Amino acid sequence: MAHGGVGRIKGWRVDSLAFDSGDLGATEAFLSEAYARMRIGSGTPQASRARIRRDATPSVSIDELDLNFDMSYAVTPLGKICLCMVHEGTIQDHTFPGVRDAFGPGDMVLFAPPTASYTGRICAARYNITMLDPGLLDQVAATLEGPQREPVRLTGHRPRSQATAVHLKQTIMYVRDHVFANPGVSHEPLVLSAASQMLAAGVLGAFPSTAVTDPTAQDRTDAHTATVRRAVAYIDDHAQLPITVADIAVAAHVTVRGLQYAFRRHLDTTPLAYVRNARLAHAHRALRAATPGGSTTVTAIAARWGFAHSGRFAKLYREAYGTSPSNTLRG
Repeated sequence: MAHGGVGRIKGWRVDSLAFDSGDLGATEAFLSEAYARMRIGSGTPQASRARIRRDATPSVSIDELDLNFDMSYAVTPLGKICLCMVHEGTIQDHTFPGVRDAFGPGDMVLFAPPTASYTGRICAARYNITMLDPGLLDQVAATLEGPQREPVRLTGHRPRSQATAVHLKQTIMYVRDHVFANPGVSHEPLVLSAASQMLAAGVLGAFPSTAVTDPTAQDRTDAHTATVRRAVAYIDDHAQLPITVADIAVAAHVTVRGLQYAFRRHLDTTPLAYVRNARLAHAHRALRAATPGGSTTVTAIAARWGFAHSGRFAKLYREAYGTSPSNTLRG
């Protein structure tokens, strides 16, 4: 039976639930609702215990699954990017069009493209499933412009290298442990937006894709100071909102690549770094405006302005203002 589900919470919040059952039919029903319509089977249905923990926003979910039995599966398309990180056990005969593979402890793979059905067999495995809305990739990257702009797609199911796989694993664990599992920040729109973009960037850094990051000739032409002025004005006016790199590029009338090139060329930074610094300035003003000795905390202000990790916030704050945020709050 399912335990701890708080219902589907819409908007910028984390919806957490837990499932623990030894009933194969109940497990199939839960998995079909949580992922996509599927059929599962086991040679030992009387000893088929499944334990699943899910933390999710509308665009990202991170699940930890522990299946103490062998389970076959046949799943319809998920409509989402599905990543799998194996902790223990194995996944055998995992198959979708053009791919047949097996995964073991330490592997990080694209479990299935959004539009593909897949089949396989879980062999007493403990593993992580992370799913993302495919549109998140378009928020941090783009394909070449054409008559009709194509969405960014992943083109391989294995990471480019062990190093990129490790970085993506660390990113997933950071979002799981320091954002989704932290009640102090898991309801903050800016924190969740930043975490989603960080995950999308990590996926694009790890897997081959159709994303084009090098600026084109037109991007270089567009990377003038007026582009930067428009982008900076938009960021300064919307820092309190969960804006994306794609939003800033639209406001500046350039591509994502052109925007990134313009910021490197004229400000020696990135658009997201500029957003972070703008929000740091807002947090600084909020700390100065707070009543010393009142109920306001550094952690709450940091979270409100998109900083999930209080230690990281304190380091950035000291670098920018030469003192600690707690000193500023105390006046």
